[in-house]
Amino acid sequence: MFENLSERLSGVFDRLTKQGALSEADVESALREVRTALLEADVSLPVVREFVKAVSKKATGQAVTKSITPGQQVVKIVHDELIAMLAGDTDPGVLKIDSPPAPILMVGLQGSGKTTTTAKLARRLKDREGKRVLLASLDTNRPAAMEQLAILGTQIGVDTLPIVKGEDPIAIAKRAKTQASLGGYDVYILDTAGRLHIDAELIAQAAAVRDVVSPRETLLVVDGLTGQDAVNVATEFDAKIGVTGVVLTRMDGDGRGGAALSMRAITGKPIRFIGLGEKTDALEVFDANRIAGRILGMGDIVALVEKAQATFEAEQAERMVKRFQKGLFNMNDLRGQLEQMLKMGGMEGLMSMMPGMGKMSKQMSDAGMDDRMLRRQIALINAMTKKERANPDLLQASRKRRIAAGAGLDVSELNKLLKQHRQMADMMKKMGKMGKGGMLKQAMSMMGKGGIDPSKMGEADMAAAQQQLAKGLGQGFGGQLPGLGGPRALPPGLSGLMKKK
Repeated sequence: MFENLSERLSGVFDRLTKQGALSEADVESALREVRTALLEADVSLPVVREFVKAVSKKATGQAVTKSITPGQQVVKIVHDELIAMLAGDTDPGVLKIDSPPAPILMVGLQGSGKTTTTAKLARRLKDREGKRVLLASLDTNRPAAMEQLAILGTQIGVDTLPIVKGEDPIAIAKRAKTQASLGGYDVYILDTAGRLHIDAELIAQAAAVRDVVSPRETLLVVDGLTGQDAVNVATEFDAKIGVTGVVLTRMDGDGRGGAALSMRAITGKPIRFIGLGEKTDALEVFDANRIAGRILGMGDIVALVEKAQATFEAEQAERMVKRFQKGLFNMNDLRGQLEQMLKMGGMEGLMSMMPGMGKMSKQMSDAGMDDRMLRRQIALINAMTKKERANPDLLQASRKRRIAAGAGLDVSELNKLLKQHRQMADMMKKMGKMGKGGMLKQAMSMMGKGGIDPSKMGEADMAAAQQQLAKGLGQGFGGQLPGLGGPRALPPGLSGLMKKK
């Protein structure tokens, strides 16, 4: 998400911050590059003009050009203006769903990911807010649309309104309203039909359902990959139906991000959530501060904490700490660390959330250090016997050939993995002897469920979390993750691979 724009802007600001004094000409030259970068990211021209104008007004005064750190001052101004462009007046993740049962209407074009997003939102409300949710599909046009929502509902443990063939959307909406009231549900979400384009029938049907249920929230789901067309769709839906917020889907596949950057400024409607994958937990609140940080390569430490807390169990963390305190680290432990990385978004996902490391993700990918590498390493470990995983010293030439063949890889890859494991195991023994278990335990407990609340983190909390996560998560990567809590060095095992490349 925003990879192309982030890379371009990072290059511009790196040059600015390396210069000592800045003249107004330097700032204006940098802003011309910022303008080009935004246009190439498919941001609307009027939005770009207003943005550059606002930044230029604040960045060309003597307070900036004569300051001690002029380059950093300009970056801060750009960061603040990005937030102003993206932010709404209210918390995007807080939906008006008090006084149950609260109806939420999901609208949008066909193929935008509306049904999947409906399930994602239901899961979020159930898991994070403890809401009892009822789903209802009003899509009588698309084949198997109702069955799709029913299957998703079963997967996430949320009730779905029973399907009655032959009913029209209005009748289904009325039945859902009655069922939600009688069944004691907190929220009921209505997934309406879509079309390939906006037409009179689509608008009339959505408006009729709106009039029946009087939704507290009308969320428009649009495909972020459609760029400026997503903004046009939002403008038209809002004018004809009225929407309270937007959900941008497939943002994990959008390296430009023009729709996200233009949406609020043009439509006046807040982006509530962004979809970052097909899984039902891949829905994030669109937080302007955090998004601006990602765009400018500042990372997103809050998201990193949330990912850690969502995937770490307290008991699992406790077991890991006890083993590491004793200097124990076998292939099962390494596999657990690799699987944890994949759960938290993989190599690229983690790098994008680490301050200052987003710009290195392409370099690492080019060096072959990506999710495919992690999966190959897991495959090699899975090809070992239980005894071999517990005691890697057993692995002599014949065993190595068998394991590599079983994973469909070369022995050279296995040798790299074994070297990486040895480095990590040595580091664990040193940490055990140095009595750093308390530090590890503190970091791991923070990441587990019931740890700190990332939504309430201030700047000092973020800095502390950054340090602790570096040590807690980094234990499987040579003590520190790249870019966190110290020098931007790659983990020992991975840096060795980078050098070989």
